[in-house]
Amino acid sequence: MEVTEALNLEDSTSEQKVMPSSGHARSTLLPVVNETSKSNNVPNGIRKGQRNAREFIQISVPDTNRKFLTEWWKTGIAFTYALFNLIMTSVMITVVHERVPPKEKNPPLPDTFFDYVNRVEWAFKISEVNGMILVGLWTIQWLLLRYRSIVGRRFFFIMGTLYLYRCITMYITTLPVPGMHFRCAPKLFGDSQAKLQRILKLISGGGLSITGSHIMCGDFLYSGHTVMLTITYLFIKEYSPRRSWWYSWYLWICWLLSAVGIMCILIAHEHYSVDVLVAYYITTRLFWWYHTMANIPTLKTPSQSNQFSHVWWFQVFLFLEKNVHTSVPCSYVWPLSWPPGCLRLPCWRYSRVQKL
Repeated sequence: MEVTEALNLEDSTSEQKVMPSSGHARSTLLPVVNETSKSNNVPNGIRKGQRNAREFIQISVPDTNRKFLTEWWKTGIAFTYALFNLIMTSVMITVVHERVPPKEKNPPLPDTFFDYVNRVEWAFKISEVNGMILVGLWTIQWLLLRYRSIVGRRFFFIMGTLYLYRCITMYITTLPVPGMHFRCAPKLFGDSQAKLQRILKLISGGGLSITGSHIMCGDFLYSGHTVMLTITYLFIKEYSPRRSWWYSWYLWICWLLSAVGIMCILIAHEHYSVDVLVAYYITTRLFWWYHTMANIPTLKTPSQSNQFSHVWWFQVFLFLEKNVHTSVPCSYVWPLSWPPGCLRLPCWRYSRVQKL
């Protein structure tokens, strides 16, 4: 009975206030048992003659409100890395175009999918339209994320690395055109100014055939369209809430856009089947590896037992994810200053509480 009464007392002469500490942790107070209470055999650390007093020690626990740092400068570095590799891809396409053998001398390689499915001319336009829709949906969703700086640098780094790999595979192996329907632009044979104009045209048109910017051949292994269709869907799914039924429908629509777009690439005979297969494999594996490493803190430590630490971009990964110690929650905020914060739903709740 004495113990229960002592624990229920609210006024204590020795009770300390809980004060938040600086940094990424906050402080809390816990009762302790001292040597005096042990010697007097008084339970729960309450000293004899001072049953209204409690003693506490101060420890640090993670502060969830200050867990994630924005670090937009890191996002800017990741964006620069992605932009550089996209520009290098355009340069490499121009270089490889000069090496593509004429289709009259080197006919398309045999492809099992092409043997069973005839070419549909308009299918490739559907693929590019689906890709633009997915990119637009992901851009809007990314802008609404609370932790868009962290998610953004993940997207830019993965995208930049995928296009870096694509530059390498295009250059080391130049495949002939997949079909006799290809109309490749004339070769320039060392005309640097004309090549630069082609590079700028390709960049300005987003590398899309429907914009008339992609008139060159040789960028077959692996498919850049498949990369965009796959990576945008993966990010949309990863950073979408799964509580409401309409979000489930939204994810199904995005999956359908991605799957139909990839199939239309093959139906249009714009890429060999191996181009699409390799692009899908590399994109999904890089995305899953990166997010597995980012979501499990123990995988951020270089060691012999951590096989992920042997990838060449591990130190870059540590630089980008150093201050992200757990999974990034799927949380949304309005990115603009209008409407004002007091008009948003969370503020309505706080306003009602403050009036009480």
